[in-house]
Amino acid sequence: MNTIPTNIISFCHPTFNNNQDSTGLKEERNDANSVTQLKLLEAGADAMDKGNTADTNQSSTDASVTTVGHKQTHQETAKKKQKKEASSFFIPGENAKATESSYKVSLLIAKTGKAHSIGETLVKPAAKIITEIMLGEKASKEINKIPLSNDTVKKRITSMAENVKVQLVSQLQQSLYFSLQLDESTDRGNEANLLCFVRYIYCGEVHDEFLFCRPLPTNTTGEAIFNVANDFIVQNELSWLRCVGISTDGATAMTGKLRGLVSRVQSIVPQVKATHCCIHREQLAVKHMPTCLKTVLEEAVKIVNFIKGKALNTRLFTVLCKEMESEHTKLLYHTEVRWLTRGKVLSRLFELREEVQIFLYERHDLYNRMYDTQWLTKLAYLSDIFSTLNGLNLSLQGKDTTIFQVQEKIQAKRMKLDLWCGRIDRKDFESFPSLADFLLTSKEELDGDTTQAFKAHLQGLHSELGKFFEEPDPSFEWIRNPFVTDKVDIEKVSVNLSSKEADNLVEIATSGTLKTLFRERSLANFWAQVQPEYPGLAEIALKHLMPFPTTYNCEIGFSTLVDLKTKKRNRINVKPDMRLKVSRLEPDIPTVVRQQKQYHSSH
Repeated sequence: MNTIPTNIISFCHPTFNNNQDSTGLKEERNDANSVTQLKLLEAGADAMDKGNTADTNQSSTDASVTTVGHKQTHQETAKKKQKKEASSFFIPGENAKATESSYKVSLLIAKTGKAHSIGETLVKPAAKIITEIMLGEKASKEINKIPLSNDTVKKRITSMAENVKVQLVSQLQQSLYFSLQLDESTDRGNEANLLCFVRYIYCGEVHDEFLFCRPLPTNTTGEAIFNVANDFIVQNELSWLRCVGISTDGATAMTGKLRGLVSRVQSIVPQVKATHCCIHREQLAVKHMPTCLKTVLEEAVKIVNFIKGKALNTRLFTVLCKEMESEHTKLLYHTEVRWLTRGKVLSRLFELREEVQIFLYERHDLYNRMYDTQWLTKLAYLSDIFSTLNGLNLSLQGKDTTIFQVQEKIQAKRMKLDLWCGRIDRKDFESFPSLADFLLTSKEELDGDTTQAFKAHLQGLHSELGKFFEEPDPSFEWIRNPFVTDKVDIEKVSVNLSSKEADNLVEIATSGTLKTLFRERSLANFWAQVQPEYPGLAEIALKHLMPFPTTYNCEIGFSTLVDLKTKKRNRINVKPDMRLKVSRLEPDIPTVVRQQKQYHSSH
């Protein structure tokens, strides 16, 4: 019998089996190749054994003993080799904890918007000091196992952001409908960025999530914006046919009839609903005012700029306010793009009017305005009216605002404006606290021209708000309140519904269980919950509720972008950090850790 040569046997060795080894280490690729080669050689050896039937049984037995001996020897050698190779890894039980800690610290760094280098420059040294003091030097040394270098933190954030994106895309693919909220802005590095948020249905609830932040390489036209959004939709196997709404800031690139983003999307999905951000519309509506009031506003801004525009003036004014024991010591700048500053600037100026009178005396051409009673009454009125408009603006903001809430706020404000006009005719100024207090203390009365200017301004606000905000459609009232049990009311609200849908509405209205659910959940989530049982009604309701009424999320996103992309970090790729900081989804860290080829990443 011909035996297998010793050099061939020595080439073959059993592979390391990660299911049997107590350390649980993964097998190397070269071991997998060795398995294949061993099987081929063993098959050849079997063929040789079958062909040599003329050999004696004793020779066969001796050869078998020799082969087994060689296999056992090289099996031990292979195991020693595997253990030696495994020494380049940490023991999984220990290293997995260090890796998980590294990921969780990196997540905190991303959520707080800090520089990636803070892990090794502050977090790790601080953790070592705290551990050494509280638990001893031995425990402090364990902190050294946690990788928190700049590059490591960056890799951790990128992998976690990708995990969050995968979760989001998976949930989006299961949603029947979704709506988008888009806005474009330029960052500190003069790069144009397109931010997009999405609203979708998942597990019976409506969710708002950060979809993407992508650069616009050249132009910021409607075509360029559509191409960036479309690339994301196509790459992630989503469908425009499920899009039911797009909310924008009303810029030409977004809403242009021929080349705007909305028109391009509507060419694919004609039924998609376009929404102009209600916060932007409110600001457009309140811009108009009578000339005399506009002049007072402009002069007030000039006075503030004179004091705030020079460092010396600012310091002198602060000293004056302290000497007069004023509650505030500084005026506020007026910035056109910061809508809420108008009311705050005027309120602060009116509050510090006595201090401003003293400071401006013979220093500025407008110092005499601070002694003009009629001018001060107009300033007091503007302070009050813009403060209340600031309140309206703030009430329209929020991540969970619905179209019904917007309509209710605007309708209430218009009714108040009507009431205030009547009160001004009756010389009742209680709705304007600063004005009422000033008239009381100065013992002055408004002249006819000033009264008419106030009334004209209130009427103009009422009219402009009506132009920018349409009246609520009563045919959708059943969405906001489906529990209408009166027969006449049901017939009135269900005028645009089919007979089957009207019957389903009656079932909902008379269900005590659904009434409890309605009280416990938001409006959109209620209709998402009843969708399986009442798909027709739920579809109409959700398509009406899904579109974003504002671009509030994008405004928050741009504030985050500015915080991340600072002057010192103007070349950072903000996409992973943005996703972890803004998204409500949490990364699945155990899954991310398991996907690593080895537990310990290089520092």
